[in-house]
Amino acid sequence: MICEKLVGTLDTLDVSGKTVEYIDLEWYDAFKKIYRAVTDTGREIGVRMDDFVLTRGLHEGDVIYMDSDLVIAVHTPPCEVIRATVQADHPFMVPKVCYEIGNRHAPLFYGKNEREFITPYNAPMLEMLQKLHGVETAKELLQLDFDRRISASIHNHQH
Repeated sequence: MICEKLVGTLDTLDVSGKTVEYIDLEWYDAFKKIYRAVTDTGREIGVRMDDFVLTRGLHEGDVIYMDSDLVIAVHTPPCEVIRATVQADHPFMVPKVCYEIGNRHAPLFYGKNEREFITPYNAPMLEMLQKLHGVETAKELLQLDFDRRISASIHNHQH
């Protein structure tokens, strides 16, 4: 079976009476056009998306296949992240945090407020952010919310 389009989301489609199967899609695979996946029931599928996926990506709850009996949806499991919070008395560090994360080509997401930012975990990034004055960091397990991303695109790119 090959899934080639975004049908909708579990929130907007009527999936009652249908079997819903999920593929786990890690954050770094959400922007790939072509790959193989296995649903939670063991069904092998091929995914071949259009160019929209390069900028939008696939999100939690996206439906990539639906017929009269079966729905295949995306599940993005939690991953290790760094939560960087700029202290209220150091607002000038907000652009510095964003610059340093962006300069390393890492994905950047808004946190709970205008002083909090989230990026996928890697040890050098955590070490660098911990050295910034007025910035508190924490390593956490979190499901990334692509509707809160700041960066225009997401790449699994490292120097």
